[in-house]
Amino acid sequence: MIVYATLVYATKEAGMATEDALTQWIAQEEAVLQRMKAGPGAGVATPEQIAGKTGLEVMQLMLEGLLPFPPITQTLDFSLVEVGEGSAIFQGTPGGAHLNPMGTVHGGWFATLLDSALGCAVHTRMPAGRAYTTAELSVNIVKALTPRVARVRAEGRVIHCGRQLATADARLFGPDGTLYAHATTTCLVFELPAQSRS
Repeated sequence: MIVYATLVYATKEAGMATEDALTQWIAQEEAVLQRMKAGPGAGVATPEQIAGKTGLEVMQLMLEGLLPFPPITQTLDFSLVEVGEGSAIFQGTPGGAHLNPMGTVHGGWFATLLDSALGCAVHTRMPAGRAYTTAELSVNIVKALTPRVARVRAEGRVIHCGRQLATADARLFGPDGTLYAHATTTCLVFELPAQSRS
């Protein structure tokens, strides 16, 4: 009887922790989206807007709503919510529009969310005048995802960033800590054309 009561209490406590995490995630997402939508909205920053800025500065300006945010985030219902030196966190809402014929979230949605976290983590390590592009992406889906999970996060972090190559890894998880997928990337690093560097 004591074991059962302890298990029920622990399960209830874990459920409350999950709800608390979800509430915090949604509040952070709403604050970011409000700033982004108050700014220039969806689009692509011009070379003049990013000239002389590091990748981290560009990502921070996007979060502050001072640079446009990528239109794909509206299409697939996810958003950048946090960046740091060598890291980026995206949050997504699995919805009915993302389902495959089996009624679970399509692998392409997983891959896009993870690729965004990976690439933007690498972006934060770019000095002014340098950029990157994904050369290789490997995604491992370890658990099916449905819209019953209100939000998931893709957390990317840089493993290595050199003059020509960068590598990163990422995890996709729910507010209860459940791992849904993990991924790695190799990115090519290159010089931006001269007009983007001034």
